Amino acid sequence: MEAFRLWPVAASEIATRVDHIVVLLLIMSGAILALVLALVIGFAIRYRRGSSAKRGKLPELVRSEIEIGWTFATLLLALLIFFWAASSELGISRPGGDMIEIHVVAKQWMWKAQHPNGAREIDALHVPLGEQVRLLMTAQDVIHSFYVPAFRLKQDVVPGRIAELVFRPTRLGAFHLFCAEFCGTLHARMGGVVTVMEPADYARWLAAQPEGDDLGREGAALFVSLGCAGCHLGSTAVRAPDLAGLYGRDVHLADGRVVRADEAYLRDSILQPHRDVVAGYQPVMPSFAGLVGDDELQRLVAYIRSLGAEKPR
Repeated sequence: MEAFRLWPVAASEIATRVDHIVVLLLIMSGAILALVLALVIGFAIRYRRGSSAKRGKLPELVRSEIEIGWTFATLLLALLIFFWAASSELGISRPGGDMIEIHVVAKQWMWKAQHPNGAREIDALHVPLGEQVRLLMTAQDVIHSFYVPAFRLKQDVVPGRIAELVFRPTRLGAFHLFCAEFCGTLHARMGGVVTVMEPADYARWLAAQPEGDDLGREGAALFVSLGCAGCHLGSTAVRAPDLAGLYGRDVHLADGRVVRADEAYLRDSILQPHRDVVAGYQPVMPSFAGLVGDDELQRLVAYIRSLGAEKPR
């Protein structure tokens, strides 16, 4: 039987920072509570009925100084706490360097994960210790929420969008995964386990999984089967934007805007191609909304990302 813990273990790089923020807020709240309680008790005794304490209104100038002082101090304290918390969150979640990218799809009532080599898991996720992991997540049906208390991480997963979650595990072990957003009848059973392993053990585990095509290769086959290659190959009669090296690049649109070609842009371009038309091209691409599911969208986006400076096949 697992021992009761008042405070969950800290198993990710951001968990310690979150704990520090929570402890600081608890200390500040306790100090304010103690101060208010002491003032209430002190005033109740000093100004009790029959006491000789001086009563009457404070001078207007003194009252204004007190009100301005505590209002400004409270605002400054709130801004400092917000800046500290926001900088900690943004600093740890900013992608950088080599990362292990894992695609996650949520559906009633399971989590499906696919690793870079094509290995798949259901209601389980294996990650290496000390390495930065990037999860690209979407939902097939309703809103779900990826929540690992030991990592102090929670990310809503919305149908039709790609959510990104970056973390670095710092503790070996198996940690509970929950869905923190009510998603239907069996919501309480939608969970899993995140297993943090030594990098060498993770490599052996990954190599032992059944081999399968990675998302990029699956997306390449889907790219051809859907007829996308008929327009996006340079030798075709229909002019369409070149996809080689597109991901991460600034794209100039027909309406004068400039957008970054990230996962969200690629996904929207597949489902709503007439919304962000690339400058110099006609809006002739058909919408694939309703024709491809979230799994297939992930494969297509992964294929486009994998092109780099190569030409689409």
